[in-house]
Amino acid sequence: MQKAIEDFVRTLISRGLSKLTITAYKSDLLQLEEFLLRYFEDEKIDVNQVTRLYLRDFLRYLSVNDRNNRTLARKATTLKSFFQFCEKNRYCSKNPASKLHIPKFEKKLPKCFSEKEMEDLLNIPDLSSKFGIRNRAILELIYSSGLRISEIANCKIGQIDLAEKQIRVIGKGNKERIVPLSSKAKIAIRNYTATREQFKSRFSDETFFLSKSGKPLSTNEIREILSRYLNLVAKTKGYTPHTIRHSFATHLLARGADLRAVQEMLGHANLSTTELYTHLTIKDLKKVYEQAHPRSNKED
Repeated sequence: MQKAIEDFVRTLISRGLSKLTITAYKSDLLQLEEFLLRYFEDEKIDVNQVTRLYLRDFLRYLSVNDRNNRTLARKATTLKSFFQFCEKNRYCSKNPASKLHIPKFEKKLPKCFSEKEMEDLLNIPDLSSKFGIRNRAILELIYSSGLRISEIANCKIGQIDLAEKQIRVIGKGNKERIVPLSSKAKIAIRNYTATREQFKSRFSDETFFLSKSGKPLSTNEIREILSRYLNLVAKTKGYTPHTIRHSFATHLLARGADLRAVQEMLGHANLSTTELYTHLTIKDLKKVYEQAHPRSNKED
């Protein structure tokens, strides 16, 4: 089974999945392998020995140990993907996960900032400092174009076209998309471009955002930078750097943007993922309703 897991991981890498996603897949499968050892004396488990009953027991075991449905659903999806790969590559003659039930879970509505909070957040970086100029460009780029943190970290100089006010984004699975840039993002990026030379060192490459040492900013470094700013604006817990991307989508939809256009800009494979943001604009829908419907303000 170990060889099958290693080959499966190599396939995930070749598909261009993020390191975080690949680590999650591998962790789930190693947890399954550890669970199966209680049934098999031989430490080398043959994939053909694994049946649907074992997989159901595994999910039941996770459920008893206080795993929520969201986690169970992710792990069940991992099992389905892995054993589908095993059947296709003849590690097993039959896929034991083909009829495995994936637990349903209630999708949580993503949090987002109000337009006023976003304005406050964007104005926090100190523009008298080269770091503040860089960080302002990062903030503006996420809010202007809805980029993921990993997409910011991997952004190259050649992907940004200030003349056309657009950026070519390399998203999940190495899929490319073109996203517009706002005028304010264009100014922030131009200001950072002028100071980028001050960051450069022998470690620098074509990565656009550089650290103090001149190395490309990592996803963790970008999250740390943004988290410091978020703590100054967020009035409640639960806000993360990804909240800026949520705000980008929510504010577009609240102002009447087409759902499919927002899906394209976010790089969502499924429209249902983007539709989650429409629930956040219910306040605006109620406002329109109260203003337009002849009986909305009538007392019972």
